[in-house]
Amino acid sequence: MSNNRRRLTGVVTSDKMMKTAVVEVTRTFRHPLYKKVVHLRKRYKAHNELECHVGDKVVIVESKPLSRDKRWVIQSIVRRTDEPVKSEEIAEGE
Repeated sequence: MSNNRRRLTGVVTSDKMMKTAVVEVTRTFRHPLYKKVVHLRKRYKAHNELECHVGDKVVIVESKPLSRDKRWVIQSIVRRTDEPVKSEEIAEGE
């Protein structure tokens, strides 16, 4: 079942709150006028029912307001921290 909610991929930077995780989403784009590469980081508070931990790569999806700051829910965990990093991901990072 597909819907029109926004989905973002990011890394969990904090899981100290109860059922809440802070997810940092990094966006890279070229500036339209100056043509310089710009790196933006934004942090979202997301509802954490999947028990993800710091360092996990997750997909978050828009939801109704759950609290004053929480408007996102963790939909799935793409990669856990305790899993070994694959050689393809190392080659992409360099």
